[in-house]
Formats: sequence, C-alpha cells, structure tokens
Amino acid sequence: MAQLGAKTWAAIGLGAALVLGVGIAANAANSAASSTADRASGTSSPSPSPSVTPSPTPTPEVRTETAEEAVPFAAVTAEDAGHDVGWSAVTTAGQNGVKTKTYRVTYVAGAETARELVSEVVTTAPVDQVTSVGTRQPAPPPAAAPAPAPQTGGGCDPNYSGACVPIASDVDCAGGSGNGPAYVQGPVTVVGRDIYDLDRDGDGVGCDG
Repeated sequence: MAQLGAKTWAAIGLGAALVLGVGIAANAANSAASSTADRASGTSSPSPSPSVTPSPTPTPEVRTETAEEAVPFAAVTAEDAGHDVGWSAVTTAGQNGVKTKTYRVTYVAGAETARELVSEVVTTAPVDQVTSVGTRQPAPPPAAAPAPAPQTGGGCDPNYSGACVPIASDVDCAGGSGNGPAYVQGPVTVVGRDIYDLDRDGDGVGCDG
C-alpha cells in the first residue's frame, strides 16, 4: 500500500472540515426555521412551572396545667351537757377547703384540642361548721314550802290579836257550833292569816257574833 503524501492528507482534512461545517450550518438553519414557524403560529415552548413549597404541618404542644376548686364544708352538731335543752350556738365556724386538679392539655397552633385530668388532690382540708346543742335537763323549780301545821299546847297564835287564840290543830269560837278541840272567847282581830276560819263574815274580826 502506497504511503499518502502530505498534500493528500491535507486534502482529506480540508474535505472533512467542509463536511462538518455543512452539517453545523444545516442544524442552525433547521433551528431557525423551527423558531420562525413557532412565532408564525403564535405558539411558544412552555416554560417550566415554579415549584410550590407545601405548608409545614403544625406540631402539637402538650402542657401541664393546674386549677383550684373549692371543697364545701359540712355542718355537724355536737351535744353539750353544760347547757340546758333548747340551747344551741355555732361553736366552730365552717371554712371551705381547696382541691388542686392537674391536667394534660394539648394545643395545636395555639388552640386547645384536648384536655385530660391527670390527678386531683385536696391541698387544704375543709373545716366543718359545728353547732353545739344543750342536753342538760333543767332543774325543777323548788316546791312551795308547806304551811306550818298548827302547833298544840300553849302559846297564842300570832295571826290574831285582842284575845289569845291558842295554838292547836283547830280552834273554834266559844259558844259556837264548832267542835274544837280548842276554843277562844271573842272578839279577836285577824292580823295575819285566818287559819282557823274565825272571821266567817270577812270583816276582819272573828268570834264577834
């Protein structure tokens, strides 16, 4: 095989360059023609849509909260033997207690969505209101002293004057219808109680008839 000369290789290189140039020019012409056709028809290549970033999902927030609640006091009675029946008085004033409740609260975007009671504890105990009532029976009133029985034998009864009315179980006017056992000769003045009923007419003088 004969070796190619330098001129031959130069000719080959020039031919290849011409072919490459013709291809590039043809591609450029095709692109230009396509662009012209698009403009003529009023269409253009679609531009890519911008990507939309999704909104982040809110993260739930859990908090521990406490609340206080009143515990009502009870009313009780207590017997007091130091006072009579019918007496009563509030001897201990009632006072409400305090109950503390603990909750687990869930918030989403600042709004409460759930609440769970975790515990409740009476932190201050209530004080019962005590009303004391008397149970002592009052003493009965003293009985009236009985009238002294007439004494027998000697002396004059101080309920009468003007004559000596003897002290006896019964005294009647002398000469009357009474049956004694003792008698007085009137008239007699009643200065106290007419215990022997000598003044029958109630004029203050007995045995005057």
